[in-house]
Amino acid sequence: MSAERARAPLRSLLFVPGDSERKQARALASAADALILDLEDAVDPAQLNAARAHIGRLLGSRPAGQPPELWVRVNTPASGLMREDLESVCTFRMPDGIVLPKISAAEEITEVAAQLERLESHLAAAPGSTRIVVIATETPKGLLVLPRYPAVLEAAPALRARLAGLTWGAEDLSTAIGALGKRDATGAFTFTFQLARSACLLAAAALGVQPIDGVHTDLRDAPGLERELGEARRDGFTGKLAIHPDQVGAINAAFTPTDAEREHARRVVAAFAARPGAGVASLDGQMIDRPHLIQAQRILAAAPPDKAKT
Repeated sequence: MSAERARAPLRSLLFVPGDSERKQARALASAADALILDLEDAVDPAQLNAARAHIGRLLGSRPAGQPPELWVRVNTPASGLMREDLESVCTFRMPDGIVLPKISAAEEITEVAAQLERLESHLAAAPGSTRIVVIATETPKGLLVLPRYPAVLEAAPALRARLAGLTWGAEDLSTAIGALGKRDATGAFTFTFQLARSACLLAAAALGVQPIDGVHTDLRDAPGLERELGEARRDGFTGKLAIHPDQVGAINAAFTPTDAEREHARRVVAAFAARPGAGVASLDGQMIDRPHLIQAQRILAAAPPDKAKT
């Protein structure tokens, strides 16, 4: 498959409370690539059953493949609520994906994948079609076990194929360790949270899945969001979680390659296509090698369909 036709990364993933029809309607009208219909932190426990039923009806009312993608953040496997979350929302059709919070061991993902496989079979959905994004740093143990992910997941090919991405969270981790703050006087994350961010990025790269940056929680801080987006794209993240529709435009713009970037990437790909089997090529008098080709392919894969065409 060519780089242009590869699945584009999800640039913006917008959290929406599972029990709020009003907020869901607004989110559906946004330009978000995916909505994360939330059954965890955004829903009062007393409203959980109502939220499950509402999400199930929403999934059933929208044809599969119609944008935006519809994902569901379920409760953590350790809560005892996750199985019922999945069985309740997967009544009419499977969501595009599941977001797993507060994961503390790679083996917990295996449990979720097994349940998704059973539900896909029950609804006659394609095996493995419901993908998984893991919020991998919300517990201290979760952060510390990230280096084990490649060994555990690569030993389970079906699960490995289902895993779409890793993201990181600072809010729950901050509470878990008793931190009084997450940022220093300059506004930068302190070392512990930089470590969590970097560990997520490196684990995603090792697994070949999408690295997704965490949320920017200050809705009034547009310059701070822009700064985080610039840093995230610079460092290798390809998408970002959002908590409000007003953040979506900036996020989509940050993770959409510019016209100049796409044109240069096409020329890199063309230079290698003109020399089949070669490890190096020449472009504008400069030597380029396989890493340049891989980066060019990533840029083209990140372009929306109307932008990826030559």
